[in-house]
Amino acid sequence: MKCDNDMIYLMHKYLDESLTEEEQRILGNHLQRCEECQEHFHELKRADTLASDKTGVTASSSFTNRVMSELPRNRKRTTWIQWFRHHPLVSAAAVFMLLMASGIFSAWNQEDQVTVSKQEGVVIEEGTVVVPEDITVEGDLVVRNGDLKVQGRVDGDVTLINGQLIEGDTSREATEGEELQAYVSGELNYVNQVFEWMWYHVRNFAEEVFSMGEESPE
Repeated sequence: MKCDNDMIYLMHKYLDESLTEEEQRILGNHLQRCEECQEHFHELKRADTLASDKTGVTASSSFTNRVMSELPRNRKRTTWIQWFRHHPLVSAAAVFMLLMASGIFSAWNQEDQVTVSKQEGVVIEEGTVVVPEDITVEGDLVVRNGDLKVQGRVDGDVTLINGQLIEGDTSREATEGEELQAYVSGELNYVNQVFEWMWYHVRNFAEEVFSMGEESPE
């Protein structure tokens, strides 16, 4: 309804028989000028009469539609919330990946100590992990926050996280995936960005899950 809600309020006061003389004058003048308010006012009076009569007569359809149209409508749920509710497994996986990424990102920012996945026979000297000449590291070697110097041999892949490979007295960054046949039987991989670090963990987690599935008895 285009008219001021004050007019609706005065109509209801009229039905309650609580209008003042001034309010009666204002309402009367407005109804003389506004046909839409006249119709609404007559519908209110008919509804009040029917309610007082208690005969169970139904209000007019136009009045019902008008009242229903003025009621506040429920807000529609956003599409993405509905989608997540209908895909609980995907929702759970998304939450898990979000929490996992958050934890990995936090660990990336907090840790700066040199760490190595294989301790036996490996030496850490001033931020550099050294594989001595007479030592062979069995399996993959992961070095974090330090450089790597291989004087012996690594039977597996080498992953350097925030570090470089040292050959002789100088460090160099070999091509990622390069096979270093002289002292590494596998490949050399670098992880020097936080997103690479997150992908590294996600990839390892996926490999562990699939390997567990293959090992489980049928």
